[in-house]
Amino acid sequence: MTFWSNIKSTFEQQSKLTVLIVLNVAIFLTVNLGIHIAHINLLPYLGLNAIAEEFIYKFWTLFTYMFTHEGLMHVVYNLILLFFSGQIFYSILGEKRLLYVYMMSGLAGGLIFMLLGFLAPEALFGHILIGASAAVMGIVAVVAIYAPNLPVNVFMLIEIPYKYFAIIVFVLSTLIDFSINTGGKISHIGGALFGLFYGYSLKKGNDLFNFSIFKKGNKNLKVVHRSQQTSTKSGQSDEAALNKLLDKISKSGYDSLTKQERDELFKLSNKK
Repeated sequence: MTFWSNIKSTFEQQSKLTVLIVLNVAIFLTVNLGIHIAHINLLPYLGLNAIAEEFIYKFWTLFTYMFTHEGLMHVVYNLILLFFSGQIFYSILGEKRLLYVYMMSGLAGGLIFMLLGFLAPEALFGHILIGASAAVMGIVAVVAIYAPNLPVNVFMLIEIPYKYFAIIVFVLSTLIDFSINTGGKISHIGGALFGLFYGYSLKKGNDLFNFSIFKKGNKNLKVVHRSQQTSTKSGQSDEAALNKLLDKISKSGYDSLTKQERDELFKLSNKK
């Protein structure tokens, strides 16, 4: 097995949440080793520039910026919030949706940042967007919509519903003193908006993650073996059970689930 095959195998054995954290830490270390030891600044090649002329030649930065950090406190804050909210998201909706929401929220944050750069270039002149904040904010927003009354301990001191925790995080990181880190805070709004949109869509029964252009299926008849029929019925049963649990969450909140129902939700969501 080659070196890269070993790395691929190791990543495949880890949860998507672990992979996201490892990627963020790895790029943080690479950036800082480059700056302080090799005297090479990688930020212009990893961070997102709001100037269109710069972005055209570095289009990949729309994806890499959401894994890139320079300051220690910046990466620590983002990864603590990612780990805390990501675990809750993972247990409710599964790890595949976690990766999807992270990426889409990050893209939404990057695009609204670029839009501001287009409409008011003087406001972001010389600014480069880095950090997982927008992506993480999307995850926080989905959990706030999907499990608003889930009790969480803040600094192990006070227990509050998750929806209030999400509001506090958003206000403190985004709305206070908007004159500082304007571009970053704009990206937070973009990530949160996608999270809210995705969360509300899920509550209405529309999962943007499970999209398909072949929704009507194949009209041609085909032979189905008994084992395939059993598998299909099992899949339909799992889908019905999952929908029942999700409907209960949308009506009464995540905290209305019993421990047995939460365990069942975790198992079913990871089959998606």
